[in-house]
Amino acid sequence: MSSDVLVVDYGVGNLLSLGRALQACGAQVEMSTNHARIIDADRIVLPGVGAFGSCMDALKRRELTGALETFIQNGKPLLGICVGMQMLMEHSEEFGDHQGLGIIPGRVAQIPDTGSDGTPHKIPHIGWSGLFPHTDGTPWDDSILAGISPQSCCYFVHGYTAEPKSTIHILAECDYDGRRLCAAVRSGNVTGTQFHPEKSGEIGLKILTNFLELPASLRFQDREYT
Repeated sequence: MSSDVLVVDYGVGNLLSLGRALQACGAQVEMSTNHARIIDADRIVLPGVGAFGSCMDALKRRELTGALETFIQNGKPLLGICVGMQMLMEHSEEFGDHQGLGIIPGRVAQIPDTGSDGTPHKIPHIGWSGLFPHTDGTPWDDSILAGISPQSCCYFVHGYTAEPKSTIHILAECDYDGRRLCAAVRSGNVTGTQFHPEKSGEIGLKILTNFLELPASLRFQDREYT
């Protein structure tokens, strides 16, 4: 297990709880936006809070997209959290059309404002929801969800949801009033969670520990999920 993890601190969100959670899992945590440090890191967490476009603009202002792409191409583990997961997609429809990092084909769209029975429900989706595997999605073995039981609950705060073009990129879903929403994605060495593992109690700490225990190199060119 590599205990060194770099959290990309690009001015979006409060990173204190994330850093503490990673430290509780035994990690040595560095907060940085230094290009060389990002490229050379053992593993990276990309957080994100707020609007998709604002987060992408913050990355671009700091010219970090190229460093992140190089890191991913080197095959080392990256975990995107909340909007950090959404930015892995090609684009988002939140407040206009915004280009993402394009690591996983697909879009980010608004959560429907009704449940599956047509009854209005609150947006954003806030609270604890259980995780479910997708029938045609990525297996949980050898992922950050290894050893996690289906229906284990994690904490969500989001008004938009990722919609991968291929179900093979869906690592987990959650249920919101009968609507299945994408809760986690994976493509080779790149994983994302819509929920906040750092706010999800013991289950969240187990998920972060699994991330720290992923192989140090998964070889970008062998990403079978693309």
